[in-house]
Amino acid sequence: MEPGRAKPATARNWQHPDLRSWLQRLVATDRLVVAREGVSLIDELAAVAKKLELESAVLFPKPGQHDIPVVANLFADRGWIADSLGVPSGELLSRFQNAVRHPLPWIEVAAAPVQDVVHRDVDLLRQLPIPKHNELDSGPYITAALLIARNPVTGIQNVSIHRCQVSGPDRIGVLLLPRHTRHYFRMAEEAGEALEIALVIGVHPACILASQAIAALDDDEMEIAGALLGQPIEMVKCRTNAVRVPAHAEIVIEGRILPKVREPEGPFGEFPQYYGPRADREVIHVDAITHRKNPIFHTIVGGGVEHLLLGGIPREATLLEHLQRSFPSVRDVRLTRGGTCRYHLAVKIDKASQGEPKNIIMGAFGGHYDIKQVVVVDMDVDIDDPNEIEWAIATRFQADRDLVVVSGAQGSKLDPSSADGISAKMGIDATKPLSTEPMEFKRIHVKGIENIDLAREIQDDSKAAFARIVAS
Repeated sequence: MEPGRAKPATARNWQHPDLRSWLQRLVATDRLVVAREGVSLIDELAAVAKKLELESAVLFPKPGQHDIPVVANLFADRGWIADSLGVPSGELLSRFQNAVRHPLPWIEVAAAPVQDVVHRDVDLLRQLPIPKHNELDSGPYITAALLIARNPVTGIQNVSIHRCQVSGPDRIGVLLLPRHTRHYFRMAEEAGEALEIALVIGVHPACILASQAIAALDDDEMEIAGALLGQPIEMVKCRTNAVRVPAHAEIVIEGRILPKVREPEGPFGEFPQYYGPRADREVIHVDAITHRKNPIFHTIVGGGVEHLLLGGIPREATLLEHLQRSFPSVRDVRLTRGGTCRYHLAVKIDKASQGEPKNIIMGAFGGHYDIKQVVVVDMDVDIDDPNEIEWAIATRFQADRDLVVVSGAQGSKLDPSSADGISAKMGIDATKPLSTEPMEFKRIHVKGIENIDLAREIQDDSKAAFARIVAS
């Protein structure tokens, strides 16, 4: 057994959750459409997906005349993500928190569907339907792959998602931000070695969600995925390296991040809805491609709703856990879509003391360096409604009293307003004072509105009813 935390396989009689099980759920609930055959992989596929991103998932048969279909838009809103885990929307963050607290080690198996077909003579664009997404992207990008890397010393694995530019038949440029994969790569590079990795395409949504957890170094996100599903993820050893990958994935690209090699990568349309710039970046050499019989390729349109939600919700759960350790009054958090589900955080609290919101603001800044703006609101504010948040700021906030500004802090390098990732932070206390006159901050309310049944109150044919009234 290689170093790590895998358990040996045992007898099982369940059907392992995978991408196909989620697609079947979408079809059964009328949330997936099938595009016409032959949609171009250059721009057109992304344009169709973008047009449908708030409505439905879309499957593209024979895109660019490839035999392998492409699927996009796995999620149109938070409710879809909750549904993929079998929980109501209101329990989504608590489910994720519990999975992070109680990870479930994966099981290693000897054979797997994802290795039904093996290509050792690699030609990425000939063998896989890899789309170009945004107008000024530098070319085709793999956008929905889990990058699984092993700690070169311990063998413990890390799972993350990176933008991957196809730059040759067996060559991929990859952006490594200052996180765990980059740490592993530096360890390998300092030893003069390549870092063995795998790019895993087409997995159950729980695996994608888990990859975005703000976890500690050497926490294996596939254990979080197992806890989200309530059963261990089955993993199999790659054919050309020691990385273990989800056995029921659709496609795996096996390779190595090369030491002391940097090549141009970008531009690429990123989550802030701007292009990440072109620069010399790390390079993956591809050694093999394995896949299921009749695989499905998952793509995510850069900067689209699926991109934002899949990254945002795991961060929300982790930030909520982080804040609740120090502030029991924190009840819920949202990374707002207008803030790219990364930069702007709304925090709902049951306020217990004056000054507490400012402490919570500073705690949130420490929860993740991407956080740029924090708004703290009371329990009567719906943090899923941007109008409610703006209303709280408009009526409960004074800039000379309730504003927190921090300059020169670490932020996101993908924020074009930052100075190479050096950013200012702003916190807004939009909560009511604890001691006020009873009517001073009393929200207006129409009595009985929550009991109105519009089907009973409104006539079926309003045009005919109007004509009768004005004619009388």
